[in-house]
Amino acid sequence: MSKLAFLFPGQGSQYAGMGKELAARYAVAGAVFEEADAVLEWPRKLSGLCFEGPDEELKLTANTQPAILAVSVAAARVLEEKGVQPDYGAGHSLGEYSALVTAGALSLRDALATVQNRGRYMQEAVPAGQGAMAALLGLAHEKVESVCRQAAQGQVVAPANLNSPEQIVIAGNTAAVERAVRLATAAGAKRAVLLPVSAPFHCALLEPAAERLAADLARITFRALRFPVVNNVDAEVVRTGAAARDALRRQVTAPVRWEESIRKLIALGCTRFIEVGPGKVLRGLLRQIDRAAVGYNVEDEESLQTTLERLTATTREAAS
Repeated sequence: MSKLAFLFPGQGSQYAGMGKELAARYAVAGAVFEEADAVLEWPRKLSGLCFEGPDEELKLTANTQPAILAVSVAAARVLEEKGVQPDYGAGHSLGEYSALVTAGALSLRDALATVQNRGRYMQEAVPAGQGAMAALLGLAHEKVESVCRQAAQGQVVAPANLNSPEQIVIAGNTAAVERAVRLATAAGAKRAVLLPVSAPFHCALLEPAAERLAADLARITFRALRFPVVNNVDAEVVRTGAAARDALRRQVTAPVRWEESIRKLIALGCTRFIEVGPGKVLRGLLRQIDRAAVGYNVEDEESLQTTLERLTATTREAAS
């Protein structure tokens, strides 16, 4: 029988209304938002921000990170209540926290507080306007590395998200990223565009954030995982709490090796993947990495029912 992996999205998938329908229909999903509201103690509840917006507040990274975590964990708990259990998991950047909560390595309470701090530390590490990210499409990894070396000129710019054969995201000082965009275009990139982000994630500029986060991670409890998770920083399988903690610490300044992570899951026998949480970004990347892989997503009632029906159909086909 082919194996199933849960994939958890990171930033860039947020939108007003996310999680609202699942929370209203399923007690396990509603309980996630109730716990989030109690843990974070914001003047305005996280559930209200997720369900109603506004988008401007959702886009602030200190808000985005706990919001996406809550929606993703809520969707995963609904899936598991419906009898859908993953063999493996992986999460893109922030999504690794969602994967670890779902795998039982980390409590929801600890994860919520940690990712809220993670977002704040990242924002404070680089003053507004001094960091940037850009997506480079259709340029090989070696060429991207070369472009970054040429563009650096004493500043920081490097691959941050190795998403697929077609897409690599770079991060660093704003001027260096802008130079890299121009060089990438000249080098034959299909597209090179600056991204609307509030901080330059997964690059050396975030070392101050990594140090602050390491202290937080050292204070919380990590347990053995119920199912293995392929981490971002090494694209390797994690089974112990100690390994999970170490990977999260190193993840802040290291690139997200997403294409390698998906290929690792495929090598482990995964042929079916469910993007669990807001958006369909990871489904799109999955198609770019391996068109033979089957991708679903669950973010609301319609996508949940569609996924359950398709999983049932593929199980019947495999048994016949």
